[in-house]
Amino acid sequence: MKRRMPAIAVFALALGGSAHATEILRWERLPLAVPLVVGQERIVFVDRNVRIGVPSAVGARLRVQSAAGAIYLLASEPIEPARLQLQDADTGAVILLDIAAEAAQEGQPPLEPVRIVNSTSAGTRQHVDEQEADDGDASAASPINRQTPVPVVLTRYAAQHLYAPLRTVEPVPGITRVNLRRELVLDTLLPTLPVQAQALAAWRMDDLWVSAVRLRNTAARWLDLDPRALQGAFATATFQHPTLGPAGTPEDTTVVYLVTRGHGLAQALLPAVAPIDAALNLPVPPHSSLEDGGGNAQ
Repeated sequence: MKRRMPAIAVFALALGGSAHATEILRWERLPLAVPLVVGQERIVFVDRNVRIGVPSAVGARLRVQSAAGAIYLLASEPIEPARLQLQDADTGAVILLDIAAEAAQEGQPPLEPVRIVNSTSAGTRQHVDEQEADDGDASAASPINRQTPVPVVLTRYAAQHLYAPLRTVEPVPGITRVNLRRELVLDTLLPTLPVQAQALAAWRMDDLWVSAVRLRNTAARWLDLDPRALQGAFATATFQHPTLGPAGTPEDTTVVYLVTRGHGLAQALLPAVAPIDAALNLPVPPHSSLEDGGGNAQ
């Protein structure tokens, strides 16, 4: 059985409209290194209209195109280290890129796109939101962008931490890491499925927690994962993959992201129910020791 493409992976890891992971570079007034490979086009997302300054020494060996906030760099020959200047067409601010192009190596993976973010963007956004709040707009009082529901933000952030290269994970203001006991007993989480569950990590934003739990199939058959089978008080639940392969296959493991409100995972689980001993509920047989009044009535 061929495993289907996990929807959450596509949703969480597709940054900037690209199907590949995107490397995040923060502009802090230090030149940013953007290596190139001859014959491979690399995309740099800047999300603004820029003018590009290219040294005349490399102009003939480097094709540069710009469209809708994206820059496309393609080296036709090896290029020694050189510096490009990106100037914001509206503000005049300059970003410096250090490039160098080397010949492609056999088996070398394709280059990842690059997204340049401004280190002051979060602070600037917070200042604008606070100013709007002072004007009476209570909905803008928080520096967090509330256009995306918090459970979606938390789930996407957790999925990126577990499945994407760490260098591509962009910090989200307001999300903090919280403690989660890895030895937490999760036997009641999916009691109807033959799976082993282990707590991995948890994060928090406001009064919502997201807990990542690894699920491993212990049966020799494929399993369909249904959020309705989860037992506990959860606001949302998202599986990284919709199915689990038979035990011992590469597809036998996945992760479920559980969002809880007001508390962590431990408080959301149902209590374990002790097995019932049927012998304790049997009727008392006649002529028992209870009727003998201590065994001396003859």
